[in-house]
Amino acid sequence: MKKITLKDKTFKTFISYEDLSVAIDKVAEKINADFRGCTDIPVLLCVLNGSIMFMAELMKRLDFNCQVISIKLSSYEGTNTTGNVKQAMGLTADITGRRVIVVEDIVDSGNTIVELKEILKRKGAAESYICTLLLKPAAYKKDIKIDYTALEIPNDFIVGFGLDYDELGRNYKDIYVLDE
Repeated sequence: MKKITLKDKTFKTFISYEDLSVAIDKVAEKINADFRGCTDIPVLLCVLNGSIMFMAELMKRLDFNCQVISIKLSSYEGTNTTGNVKQAMGLTADITGRRVIVVEDIVDSGNTIVELKEILKRKGAAESYICTLLLKPAAYKKDIKIDYTALEIPNDFIVGFGLDYDELGRNYKDIYVLDE
């Protein structure tokens, strides 16, 4: 089992890149089935910075035309969520009347999802769907439906494959869990 150290914390391998790839294949199949033959051009909304790796892998597997845009929100300091979601960068394109697939790296408390759904509604999205690489069912207590989930995981702190600890660790292709 490989271990990595980021700042003052050590992490051990939790989910291999191979297992992530299989999960992304499956979630892409579901999205493709739902959007097959669509005549509109759905928007894939990458939630920066954490979703970059997942977005890159997911969009390669989608077989319908789509537009890719971004937004940047933040709610974490160190290993804890602040509970407050701040918009660090707004939407990079107009979504009025469009179907939007939000591409998230992880859904835990759900605060970011609530904020995103509100932003999309205010900006005039016709419909919005939530797609996440990782879902923590034990932490997620919101009423908003998660439309596409690649993997469900325990409520542990993880890094890698886009996820960070104080902006470090995003570049690892595997996902690591805090080694306590």
